[in-house]
Parts: sequence; C-alpha cells; structure tokens
Amino acid sequence: MIEVGRYTLDLGDTRVLAGLAGLAVTLLVVLLLIAAVRAAGRSARAAETLPQQIAHLGHRVQALSDGQHQLAGGLSHVGEAQATAQTQMLTLMEQRLTEVSAKVNEQLQGSSTRTARSLGELQQRLATIDKAQENIEKLSGDVLSLQDILSNKQRRGMFGEIQLNDIVSQALPADAYSLQTTLSNGRRADCLVKLPNPPGSIVIDAKFPFEAFEMLAAAESKEEQARALRAFGAAVKEHINAISSRYIVEGETADGALMFLPSEAVYAELHARLPEVVRYGFEQRVWIVSPTTCMATLNTMRAILKDLRMREQAGAIRKALRQLHRDVEIIGEKAGKLETHLRQAGDDVAGVLTATTRAGKRAGRLDNFDFEELAPDTDGAQVVPLRSPEA
Repeated sequence: MIEVGRYTLDLGDTRVLAGLAGLAVTLLVVLLLIAAVRAAGRSARAAETLPQQIAHLGHRVQALSDGQHQLAGGLSHVGEAQATAQTQMLTLMEQRLTEVSAKVNEQLQGSSTRTARSLGELQQRLATIDKAQENIEKLSGDVLSLQDILSNKQRRGMFGEIQLNDIVSQALPADAYSLQTTLSNGRRADCLVKLPNPPGSIVIDAKFPFEAFEMLAAAESKEEQARALRAFGAAVKEHINAISSRYIVEGETADGALMFLPSEAVYAELHARLPEVVRYGFEQRVWIVSPTTCMATLNTMRAILKDLRMREQAGAIRKALRQLHRDVEIIGEKAGKLETHLRQAGDDVAGVLTATTRAGKRAGRLDNFDFEELAPDTDGAQVVPLRSPEA
C-alpha cells in the first residue's frame, strides 16, 4: 500500500499498476523530447562555427605543409652533415684503430717479454720450492725421528747426552772434561768438568723428567693445567734432589752441580711458571742450565782454566827467564874472552907484520951488496959483520 496525500494506492490492483506504467512512459517521452531539443540547439551552434573551424583548419594545413618543406630541407642538411660526420668518424676510427693496434702490438711484445721473464723466474722459484720441499720432507723425517727419540726415555737421555757432548766439546779443550765418569760413590756422571780447587770438578747431568712437561703441554682445561703444573714442579724437585745427593761429593767434586735441559722452551717455561722450583735448585746447590746458558757457563769455566794454566806456567816461565839471563851472562863472558884473544891475535899479527917488514928491508940490502970487491983479498979478507935482528 502507498499513501499519496489523501489517496491510498494498492499495488496489488492491476489498474493502479497500469496507471503507474503509463505515467512512467509519459515521463520518459518528455525527457527524450527535451534531450532532442537540446541536441538540435547544439547542432545549430556547431553549424554556425563550422566555417570558421574549416578556415582555421586550412591555415593549419598550409602551415603544416610549409613546415614539411622546411623539415625536408633540414633533413637533407642533416643527412649531408651526418654523412660528413660519419666520414670523419670513420677516418678518426681508422686512425684510432691503427694507434690502438700499434699499442696493442707493443704491449703484446712487452707482455711476451715479461711473460717469458716471469716464466723463467717462476721456473727458478719452482726449483727453489722443490728444493725447499725436499728440505721440508727431510726435516719432517728428522722431526719424526726426534719425536721417536723424545718418546723413549732411554733415547731421550742419550739425546741430551749427545747435545751436551757437542756443547762441551766446542767450549772446552779435550783434557778439561770427561764423559760418563764414575765417581767414588759409584754414581756415573754424564759429564765431569775438571776445575781446580776451589771450586773443584763439577758434574753436569743431562737427564730430565720430560714426561711431566709433556703432560703440562697436553693439558687443556685450567684444572688439568694446574694439576699438570704441580706434577711438573714436583718431578723437577725430585730430580734436583737426586742430582744433589748423587753428584755433589765432598772432597771430590765442587759444592754444586748443573742440571742440563736440552730445550730452551722447557727452560723458559720452568723459569716463567715455576720460579720457586728454580730457587729450590739454588738452595740444593743445583743450577739449571739450557743449551745457551750452558755454553756461557762453560766459556766462563774455560777462562778459569786458562788463568790456572797461565799461573802454573808462570814459575816455569820465570825459571826459563833466569836460565836465559844466565846464558846471556855466559855469552858476555865468552865474548869478553874472545875479545881478549882477538886483541892478542891482533898484536901478534902486528908483530909479525913488523918483523916481515924488517926482514924485507934486510933482504934488500943484502941483495944490493957487491961481494966481488972482496975477491982479491981472500986470504986476509975482512968479514963484514951482519947486524943483529935488533939492529
């Protein structure tokens, strides 16, 4: 139901629906007529401006034609300029290509020379690398051998003894030391350096508790390192006590001994992390030495031995000087006697020369004497006396 003012429309009634449909058609026709009238008005106005638009369009077409002619001339000029530029570009490109080709050839020749030189140097370096590789392989074998030596306690002791023997033989004369010497207590010393009293002969021991150091080097955690460090210090102290009790013999050796470490790394680790163990060695009169410090110590001992031998030879030198002085005195005496004999011989020679001169004078007078004047008076001839040699 729809209420319009006082009227009520029933949409279910067919007459109402037909009336509404007719009303709608009427409204649609009216709207279409209005639209047609408006379109006709616009067409009329468009028809009024159409000649003006056609004239304007003709002017535009003429301007477009003129522009087209100008564009054709411009395109021709551009084509000529483009052809000229292209010719110049081709010429320039040919020149550049020639220059680039020359430079490339030069660079290729230089590169060939440098490449040949580099190949030669590379070949030399490869030869050097091959030689170094051989040395590395040999060194690797030596390292493996060294590891085998260090892993065996007996071989490790022999390695330390061999290294100590090399150092001692370089620092001291052969008669200043002895190896594997048995002391009066039955202990055998690795090396005994023969020093005068004081201090006396000193023993160098080449053995070392290397197993404890290997455990310290292999420790990873802090607890393992602390435990291994304590074990290492205890092992070194035990070895210090063994050296002190075995190789310090009163009246036979010096009041101290040396503990030789064949590794600078072990020596540095011991002094850096266990200084109390080093001080304990001082208290027990056992001095810990590495290859470097052992060489320095042995050079000091060599200076002591040299000074001792010079003092021992001082008496013999003074005795030889006294004998030399006596020999010089004897030579002076003999020279004095010889001078006397020579003087006497000179006097004798002078006397002989004088007598010879006198004899020659007398022989000359006798040679000039005329004996014929005495011939008639042979009976009572007078004898001409000869002069005495003193005349």
